Amino acid sequence: MSEQQNETQRDTVYRVVLNDEEQYSIWWADRDLPAGWHAEGTEGTREECLSKITELWTDLRPASLRRRMSAGSAA
Repeated sequence: MSEQQNETQRDTVYRVVLNDEEQYSIWWADRDLPAGWHAEGTEGTREECLSKITELWTDLRPASLRRRMSAGSAA
């Protein structure tokens, strides 16, 4: 990656977003969110946002699968 690309990436503000399946991602803070995604509340550098996702997203299974598995083990 060129120095100019690195500089641009450091200057870009991102936000942490998640969907209805509680899957996380990052998105540019100055752009509209894609359909089905909403802001989690964290904004910052790419590294800060990815660190927050690592902290929050401890179970990578989609929410619907977790619910299904939980219901199956309760039966």
